Amino acid sequence: MFGNAFGWPHLLLILAVVLLLFGATKLPALAKSVGQSMKVFRKEMKSDDDDTPAAAPVVTDKPADKS
Repeated sequence: MFGNAFGWPHLLLILAVVLLLFGATKLPALAKSVGQSMKVFRKEMKSDDDDTPAAAPVVTDKPADKS
């Protein structure tokens, strides 16, 4: 939609604004929390995929043995 709207100068400007807003001392903690959030998100997405049944249960024509 925007094509090549964001180039290196734009990204550097955004990085400078983030650095000014949060400060150099808080950036490592911010990056750590973002990394942990992504890790939890991926783990939950993987567990959601594991919860779905792979196939329907197999039904046999043989009656159950009542001994």
